[in-house]
Amino acid sequence: MRKMIIAGNWKMNKTPKEALALIEELKPLVKNDEVDVVFCPPYVSLMLAVEAAKDSNIEIGAQNMYFEEGGAFTGEIAPNMLKELGVKYVILGHSERREYFGETNEIVNKKVLKAIEHDLTPIICCGETLEQREQGITVDLVRTQIKVALKDVSAEDAKDTVIAYEPIWAIGTGVTATSEQAEEVCAAIRQVIGEIYSGDVADAIRIQYGGSVNAGNAKELFAMENIDGGLVGGASLKADFGKVVNYK
Repeated sequence: MRKMIIAGNWKMNKTPKEALALIEELKPLVKNDEVDVVFCPPYVSLMLAVEAAKDSNIEIGAQNMYFEEGGAFTGEIAPNMLKELGVKYVILGHSERREYFGETNEIVNKKVLKAIEHDLTPIICCGETLEQREQGITVDLVRTQIKVALKDVSAEDAKDTVIAYEPIWAIGTGVTATSEQAEEVCAAIRQVIGEIYSGDVADAIRIQYGGSVNAGNAKELFAMENIDGGLVGGASLKADFGKVVNYK
């Protein structure tokens, strides 16, 4: 049985002092041995976050990384840097990275391979715009994103990755995909993973839903057969995140 994984993507929010205060506030609220809990603060707070999360059930993830281990890449962060800090997860291919910073499926693939090489668990994001959904190409688009992201990833490594389906039209808008819409795409993701690898890999990999997840809709979304948790944005920045983690 797949263990649920609920991650908070803090995006470009919270100074280091504010991040530390939020972790201390949330620590007692997110205790749940049935769920892997991940906080993903900005880079500048990662060291503090790792230290603050010690002796708790919280793991720390980064919001992005580059696919080289060093060099003349001003402003970028290398996977070995994250690893040395004690970071366990890294979000890759988020729609905001794709839209605002020009990340392609191929770049995401390079990052996935490098993260795995450094024993970081990638949370690989995929999803469609409202226009693409209305054109009826959601499943085809997401299948392509997954196929390219997992290119040259071994079956054993694929089992340990996390996929996050985030319909772009539902991110930060307050509009949530219905549980049926989310389940349909997450099931399609599991199907394509089975085609790439095997049924065993498809059964093992964890697929999150993201897109205006909150305390009010988490239980219904997470009850779906192919949804194994959430990648949570705004709701992860407040005490209500505890209710998302303890959704049952």
